Amino acid sequence: MWCSALRGILILTLSLLAVPLAAEAQPRGHIPIVGVLSPATSEALADPERGLYAFVQGVRELGYIEGQTIRLEYRFADWQLDRLPALAAELVQLNPDIIFTHTAPGVLAAKQATTTIPIVVIADGLVDQGIVASLDRPGGNITGTTTFGAEMYGKQLELLKEAAPHIARVAVMVNAANPGSDRYPAILAAEARALGVQLHRLEVRGPGEFDGAFAALAEGRADALLVLSDPLFGTHRQRLVALVAMHRLPSIARMAGFAEAGGLMQYGEDIPGMYRRTATYVHKILQGAKPGELPIERATKFALVINLKTAKTLGITIPPSLLLLADEVIQ
Repeated sequence: MWCSALRGILILTLSLLAVPLAAEAQPRGHIPIVGVLSPATSEALADPERGLYAFVQGVRELGYIEGQTIRLEYRFADWQLDRLPALAAELVQLNPDIIFTHTAPGVLAAKQATTTIPIVVIADGLVDQGIVASLDRPGGNITGTTTFGAEMYGKQLELLKEAAPHIARVAVMVNAANPGSDRYPAILAAEARALGVQLHRLEVRGPGEFDGAFAALAEGRADALLVLSDPLFGTHRQRLVALVAMHRLPSIARMAGFAEAGGLMQYGEDIPGMYRRTATYVHKILQGAKPGELPIERATKFALVINLKTAKTLGITIPPSLLLLADEVIQ
């Protein structure tokens, strides 16, 4: 009898011990996959001033842990934008839960690759380029955030003229490999006429063309520079600012860190903040929201940064009225 009872206790004990072992052996729950399609290089992940770094931080701030509760699959085009369609197709083959991408070339490549996988984006001109039906109800499989584009550059041109009233010919620096650049500077023609300045398109397709572009700029006698927003320029802002200083040009850009690096002025949305905000769309979709029903957000926060040290070097006296508008003045 005691042997029988002891045998029963032993069996019960072993069965209880087996419960957590069996549970541990069960396959884990689905770890969502987010494909990250970027025209840039992987170095963007290590630069706090870059949008991609901010996006990943935003994902982490929402409580996701890479490798445990989320899997980020990166594909970088290394500035060879013609590679984006193939990289987007690679991500689609992984059957990710979401694809995140930025800039118009990235969005167009992702849109071409899938009409079913949710795509979260941050880019200019989403409606103008026919990427979404409207900002309020984008429809389809795309949502995210968008920047102001043409309106922002018009304001930058105005600020540049206010800071340096003598300027008459402004070079607009574009990444010609970015399809969205085709609209500039023509789209700013009305603002330029109102300010009494001529615009000159300055094209580059990679950092190796910067020196040649600035040489052409000097030959064209441009007396100021407006740098369009593009990850290419953000990555190489130090080199850009060095060339701007060498050619003694009043300059303005939208990219984070431009004025701090030595550019005359920086004006625009809080781009890193917008990338961080875009991460919330990933969270909403993973919680069951449909991308086509999530309104696309536009920036609500803008900042003007003026580098007085650069102004002094250029022999420019910034008007007090402009200094009062500045959110930050670098002495």
